[in-house]
Amino acid sequence: MHIPRFLLTAGASGSGKTLITCGLLKALKNRGLTVASFKCGPDYIDPMFHARVIGTKSGNLDTFFTDQGTTRYLLGQGSRDCDIAVMEGVMGYYDGVGGTTTRASAYELAEITKTPAILIVNCKGMSVSVLAYIKGFLEFMPHSGISGVLLNQISPMLYQRVKKMIEAKLQIPVFGYIPRMEDCVIESRHLGLVMPKEVQDLQEKLQRLAEILENTVDIEGLMALARRAPELEIETEAQMETQIEKEKELPDGWKKRRKDGPLRIGLARDEAFCFLYEENLKLLRELGAELVEFSPIHDKELPPDLEGLLLYGGYPELYGEQLEKNETMRQQIQNALKQGLPVMAECGGFMYLHDTFENMEGRKCAGIGVIPGNAYKTPKLSRFGYVEMASKTGLVFEREIGACPAHEFHYFDSENCGSGFLAVKPESSRSWECMHSTDTLLAGFPHFYYYGNPRLAEAFLNCCGKYRESQNPGGRADEAKGL
Repeated sequence: MHIPRFLLTAGASGSGKTLITCGLLKALKNRGLTVASFKCGPDYIDPMFHARVIGTKSGNLDTFFTDQGTTRYLLGQGSRDCDIAVMEGVMGYYDGVGGTTTRASAYELAEITKTPAILIVNCKGMSVSVLAYIKGFLEFMPHSGISGVLLNQISPMLYQRVKKMIEAKLQIPVFGYIPRMEDCVIESRHLGLVMPKEVQDLQEKLQRLAEILENTVDIEGLMALARRAPELEIETEAQMETQIEKEKELPDGWKKRRKDGPLRIGLARDEAFCFLYEENLKLLRELGAELVEFSPIHDKELPPDLEGLLLYGGYPELYGEQLEKNETMRQQIQNALKQGLPVMAECGGFMYLHDTFENMEGRKCAGIGVIPGNAYKTPKLSRFGYVEMASKTGLVFEREIGACPAHEFHYFDSENCGSGFLAVKPESSRSWECMHSTDTLLAGFPHFYYYGNPRLAEAFLNCCGKYRESQNPGGRADEAKGL
């Protein structure tokens, strides 16, 4: 499969990758191209900005969660029918698992997908020293994959001279520069960038940025580089299903839709619950789920006839009062869960399940009340980064699923984190107990990426199917027959 593509990376976080990526996505879209975008690593917010630009869902590619074949498969699926794919790196180009490896780095993603990388260099306070900086990245690995450079925060006058030096001494093309733009900054908060909806006049800012980049960046050159990216051997959907079946010991035809109709799964999605992997939702649908979105903030009632519930992460701490005041919703969720409705809850969704959870001011807000205790604010990241998760009983939703890759990133903690799983930090001796795990509930701070272990999603939906049968013996097949 030939996918024109390039990856934008930098030497460190805070180098302007997201803003520049969005500006280039907008410029490519303005040219009439159909663009696919991806974020490297466990990030929810950057893909939201991508999606606002290109008008469709943006994906994640994470080589900690998925093997090489699955990573390329997801790239192919996300780029289908698109003219070009743009990837945004994570942290510094070579920064990977444990802070001591290149595993799961932007470099590894570029290597696995054979994608040419463009190094964004923040030139603030540098001139000739920029060459030494770039030279280090080019030579650190024998095959760096870096195929070009973009210079950020440099004056037009200095740019021409620095570009000439770089191309003469390092033999690498410089594809342009990004001048200082005070009016195009995206603000941040404790979990990263603010949400796209919170940026005033975002579309106008992105259009202005795209127009600037049209004048300062060789977009034609970037497109030509993307077209030169080598073809990839990407397995078909059927081949990938077979591979996952064998690797994860899943039953034959595990992605076939249920004969008794799709399972109605409630999906909390609003300002407070917005950290979702699109790949997770895609896989759930392929496994036979009908995802019914609702808002714990704005809706007064749960959607009817639910057979499962998903409470992903987000910012409940910013909307604590609104969530607390929606007593009808909280009571309905509590009643449904006590009656056995299966639920998976991650991070912010886990906090919401507590008796109380603190908002950003430290005030306790009433939660659902199925996890005893309080979720509270801490002054720093409590636990963050990749982890390998394993159930201490070996069972999740009454199924053997094996180990699951996951990640944590939260400033809040809980008086009751649970003890159903052991989380182990890769490249480290650290480990800790976490997660509440019962026959119908899985809740804790870790976030899961289902393609890392599809047995987790399969076990959850199997539990939802059992709940359906308990609520309606005979199932929907009997309903369809008029029985």
